[in-house]
Order: sequence, then C-alpha cells, then structure tokens
Amino acid sequence: MSQNNVYTTREAAERLGVSLRTVQLWVESGALAAWKTMGGHRRISRDSVERVVREQEHALDADTAAHRFRILVVEDEESLRQLYELKLDSWDLPLEILTTANGYEALLIIGDKRPDLLVADLSMPAMDGFRMIRTLKSSAEFRDLEIVVVSALDATEIEDRGGLPDGVRVFRKPIPFAELESIVRGYCGQTAAGR
Repeated sequence: MSQNNVYTTREAAERLGVSLRTVQLWVESGALAAWKTMGGHRRISRDSVERVVREQEHALDADTAAHRFRILVVEDEESLRQLYELKLDSWDLPLEILTTANGYEALLIIGDKRPDLLVADLSMPAMDGFRMIRTLKSSAEFRDLEIVVVSALDATEIEDRGGLPDGVRVFRKPIPFAELESIVRGYCGQTAAGR
C-alpha cells in the first residue's frame, strides 16, 4: 500500500486529536484498520482514520444542534410568523425557531419541545395568549419559562382583560425586533457561558 494511504500511529493520533494509547486501543478493537510492517511498526489505513474524523465531526454537529437556543413564536397572523422566522434567522445565532398560531397548539409544543423562550401575541383564536400564559405560570414545570408578549393591546386593555403574571415582558406592535434581538443575544450568551 502506498505511503500516501497510511498513517503512523503518531500521525493518526494527531489527526484524530487523541493519545497514542487511544489509537492503539482503537486498532486493537477494530475501530481502525491497521497492520504491522516487517520491522514491527504499525501502519493505519488513512481511509479508516478519515472515517473516524467524519464521525467525530458529525457527532460535534449533532451536539451543536442539540444546544441551539429554542424560541417558540405564537402568532395567529401567518405573515407575522413568517416575518419572525425571517428576522430571527438573520441574526446569525444558534437558534431553533418554532412557530404556531394559537395558545392550545403552543402548550402542546412547549410540553414536547421545551423552548427556552416564548414570544407570544395575546389576541388569538382557540386559546388566547392570556389563558396560555396563565396556564404556563400556574404549572410548576413551566412557571420559569421566559415569556415575551408582543401585542397590539395597550397596558390598559391588558389590565382590563385580567393582566399578566409578574415577570412577563410586554411590547407593543409593530414587532420590536431590536429589543427582541437584544433579549435573545443575552440569553444565548448566558447559555454559552453556562456550558
């Protein structure tokens, strides 16, 4: 076999970012294809090393995806949901963006996907934002979920409809993307620092 198609144990360890002993163990277990030269030196197939490198990169990509900051947007107007997706996606942050049109569907998604941040309208069909937020805040499991409301209702109208629990941030429409971006970047920074 050509010298270009093989690694020494040391070269394989450097390429894989592991110790010499780890490479030896991987050879012994069959994870890396290798043989010994007439002089007793181990040679490792370049293809098998590159396969392990690809597997490591894939695992790293999957781990990165698993740490994406998950935002659920609850908005009944489809055009606004699309606008949220477009703007949030443009921030170049590790975000996973989920959307739905009403509070009932949102509760199902929250139970399943466990978002890090909820951005919600208040006036929606099926289950409005008031009821959805009160349900979440009365739940031991979800009372600490970060919630931002973006609504056409003013403070008086919100109070007239029973108000919102403490800790819920409220913004008036049109959607304040600069403020939202600042909030999300703050949470993403905390998440990264906490890892």
